[in-house]
Amino acid sequence: MAKILYVGTAGSDDPTRAGFPFNFALGALEAGHQPEIFLAGEAGYVMKEDVAAAILPVGMPTLREMLDKVVEHRVPIYV
Repeated sequence: MAKILYVGTAGSDDPTRAGFPFNFALGALEAGHQPEIFLAGEAGYVMKEDVAAAILPVGMPTLREMLDKVVEHRVPIYV
């Protein structure tokens, strides 16, 4: 089992990139790893309820859904 840090730098201006750290962390959980997420710069704004609800990444669940699952699994998120 590996400990993996995913770094996000995109905010609501690029919804797909904003969703990557959360999507990757969920994949790492499924593979049995221990993911962590670090949000830098504009990515920190995705932690706001209204912003997270408005972000709809392409080819992924909504950011709100992914965020809820990551929190449910107690993945550390550093902002």
